[in-house]
Amino acid sequence: MTKRIEELKRHLKEGSVYRRADLTQWSNAVDRHLNELVKSGYLEKLSVGLYYAPKKSIFGVVPPEDESLVRTFLKEDDFLITSPNAYNSLGVGTTQLYNVRVVYNHKRHGEFDLGGRKFFFHAKHRFPKKLTQEFLLVDLVNNIENLAEDKTEVLTKVLAKAKTMDARQLRRTVTSYGNTKAKSLFSSLITQKNNVAYAR
Repeated sequence: MTKRIEELKRHLKEGSVYRRADLTQWSNAVDRHLNELVKSGYLEKLSVGLYYAPKKSIFGVVPPEDESLVRTFLKEDDFLITSPNAYNSLGVGTTQLYNVRVVYNHKRHGEFDLGGRKFFFHAKHRFPKKLTQEFLLVDLVNNIENLAEDKTEVLTKVLAKAKTMDARQLRRTVTSYGNTKAKSLFSSLITQKNNVAYAR
């Protein structure tokens, strides 16, 4: 290998994901050098312009983390990764398992294959920094048409679950992130809970 490739290798950290553009500063022939590093197993090509420096354990190569993949792909930290599987933690009758990763972000929209994993990017103006029970409940209603379960049964259980939650937090979440269906579904319940709270 040339000195240039050795210099490029010195800047690569095991377990990290890189964009091609990030590596041009250490190579005068980046595409050729990247191809050679991929052939030698020093790098893995995840997607067009996206590479992974494999991290190895006693069990073999450790795949890149979803967060690292998405962060490098988007070139920013402002995103939220979730999945319809997260709805199952709410106890509202969803039990299906989906091989789907959803990424709420401000830049990209569409389906992308990153390292053999499918990510569905949804460009949104607003989304929380982390998942909460309130957000998952609202997000479930936002996406109810995409679920395989009996929708009427799930929505009935969603309303029952909502009654156990903090009314103010739920109201803020619905206002910030709910679509028309979610706002309509939760509106009377939130109003009712607020009236009870003020009566006290």
